[in-house]
Amino acid sequence: MSLIVCSQVGYYCYRPMKKNDFKSSLGDAVKRTRSELQISQEELADRAGLHRTYVSDVERGRRNISLESIEKLAQALELSVSRLFARAGNGSDRDQFLEILLIEDNHGDAELAVRAFRKARITNVVHVARDGAEALDFLFATGTHERRKNQPLPGVILLDLNLPKIDGLEVLRQIKEDKRLRRIPVIVLTVSNHDHDIAACRRLGVENYIVKPLGFQNFSEITPQLDMEWTLVNPSRRRQE
Repeated sequence: MSLIVCSQVGYYCYRPMKKNDFKSSLGDAVKRTRSELQISQEELADRAGLHRTYVSDVERGRRNISLESIEKLAQALELSVSRLFARAGNGSDRDQFLEILLIEDNHGDAELAVRAFRKARITNVVHVARDGAEALDFLFATGTHERRKNQPLPGVILLDLNLPKIDGLEVLRQIKEDKRLRRIPVIVLTVSNHDHDIAACRRLGVENYIVKPLGFQNFSEITPQLDMEWTLVNPSRRRQE
């Protein structure tokens, strides 16, 4: 398994493929997307601020590419990083997989959550926001995440209530007050099932809550209630299969 992590909002992506296979698949995804956009390697390199030889090596699967370069290429190809990963892992089915937003300031709890996803065989990309302000910027495509304006919304949100800068309840209120965001299932992460904020979360429309630390057992118990499969896929996609 490979774990890819980016600072601030992180990308956690577990893929059951060997390192060389991933390089080859990613290179193929970059080349196919570039061809669809009808741009040359030179133009892609210019858009991404990379050398043309570097882009050529990436497309041939001969380059150990950094996450920073992946982000540059994804932006130049007019894709999110997660969609580029999806293209690399699933061919043309780039719209099949939903993204997960984990809003959690505790690094250890975030790691436990990702392990729970892996054990449940959930391979979706997980974005991690470390505080309430960053989470709202991510969801509303503002501030440092203004570039996300045309990117897909997450398919499910896991929300810790005890957050710095802006607390979890306020984040939840803003999610549920927005027409675009209110339909996203929200799972609250809490330290106790007697937390006095749980009732307030229920009134705001939270689908369920999980007592931390998040593990496979407590996550699997709420999964059926969210109408999710072990790999979170777009419901409209499932209806077509």
